[in-house]
Amino acid sequence: MRKKKGTAKAKKRFLFLSVFFVGLVALSVVSIFRDWIQIMSNKQEIASLTSYYDDLLSEEESLTSEVTKLHDPDYVARYAREKYMYSLPGEFIIKLPEDSE
Repeated sequence: MRKKKGTAKAKKRFLFLSVFFVGLVALSVVSIFRDWIQIMSNKQEIASLTSYYDDLLSEEESLTSEVTKLHDPDYVARYAREKYMYSLPGEFIIKLPEDSE
């Protein structure tokens, strides 16, 4: 009789430990999977932000160049005449249609 009780108790203990370890492994897998998804998301965000940063750097370079040019009075005069159709006294502005080729 005692053998049956001992084996039943051992079986219950084994079942409890098995369920416990399977649960522990399942929680670990879920945690690792969640962390992996977060890492992939962060990598995508880093790539996106790096691209955005590069675009901003090129825009800054362009704007810095434009500011440097705007300090030159000859460039400002030419820019105003081309962009805003200003003319010097005695000049006539003739606007030509753009080619649509």
